[in-house]
Amino acid sequence: MSDKIYKFGIVGAGMISQFHAKAFEAMPNAELVAIFDRNPERAEAFASENNCKAYVNLESFVAHDMDFVTICTPSGAHMEPGIAAANAGKHVIVEKPLDVTTEKIDKMLAACEQNNVQLIGVLPRRFNESTKIFKKAIEEGRFGKIVLADAYVKWWRTQEYYDSGAWRGTWALDGGGALMNQSIHTIDLLLHLMGEVKSVCAFAGLEAHKDIEVEDVAVAIVEFKNGARGVIQGSTACWSKEGHPAQVQISGDAGSAFMVDDKFSVWEFKDEQAGDADVLAQYGVGAEEGGAGAADPSAISFEWHQRNFEEAIAAVSEGRPATTGGDEGRKAVELICAIYESAKNGGQKVEL
Repeated sequence: MSDKIYKFGIVGAGMISQFHAKAFEAMPNAELVAIFDRNPERAEAFASENNCKAYVNLESFVAHDMDFVTICTPSGAHMEPGIAAANAGKHVIVEKPLDVTTEKIDKMLAACEQNNVQLIGVLPRRFNESTKIFKKAIEEGRFGKIVLADAYVKWWRTQEYYDSGAWRGTWALDGGGALMNQSIHTIDLLLHLMGEVKSVCAFAGLEAHKDIEVEDVAVAIVEFKNGARGVIQGSTACWSKEGHPAQVQISGDAGSAFMVDDKFSVWEFKDEQAGDADVLAQYGVGAEEGGAGAADPSAISFEWHQRNFEEAIAAVSEGRPATTGGDEGRKAVELICAIYESAKNGGQKVEL
């Protein structure tokens, strides 16, 4: 790995920006040098806390000497700063989702390609060791013919959460509700493991909150191109004191594995291997690593982000595409938008 210290700037001085700042602080080859926020008080407060330069003008910010810009604005406001950073020759790392429509994502992809920089998604669940083990077992054919592949996110968000920002719960800036905001990392993980989707049909509703435009519960039936079928459930209306963990469950005619956040509750195969017991011992439910934000978004661990950023630096230093490039981050948005289309049309099947 190169000895170079890579300089980062952050767009948006909100809660998620603090996770980025903590991750950079923990990385020996990263330095946070600048923050941009249109609110001068927020920008100065963040800069003072994190020892970086504050900007309230986007053009001045992207002119700062830095290698990467991470985008932490509301979801529907990712494209403008992303394109500005790309045009200034900076690699662009974008929080989930990349943006709220594939059209806006495609414009960012085009800007990055034109400027010979990378568009990289924040898809931290891909970097868990348990995810790598899960993916390897699928690639080795240990599940046999996969028949079911499901994602479940049964979380809780208070009404105060939605009331805390005018952008929350809006189609324009949140891009959706429980699926586009809270469930997207788990949906991305399902796609990372299972591959492309053929079609979806879905239903959604607003059940436990008020004065928001988007869903707090959605259910989709998914057909994958590899022949498997599955269910995606996403909700912010499932109350729990501690929060229900996000789950991905994959079953085939030769094995099953159920991932609970980043741990396995089930890991069993018809053809057992010597290392299977070790997988459960090291990555089974009960071994703590980091929270996923089931009940409290501030409980998310920055360590998953750190791995994502470290891979981005490695990709740039090695002159290769990042494993969570824009094309990868686009996939979950495309699927979620198809789910919304189906739900708005009474569950009509949508082909992808």
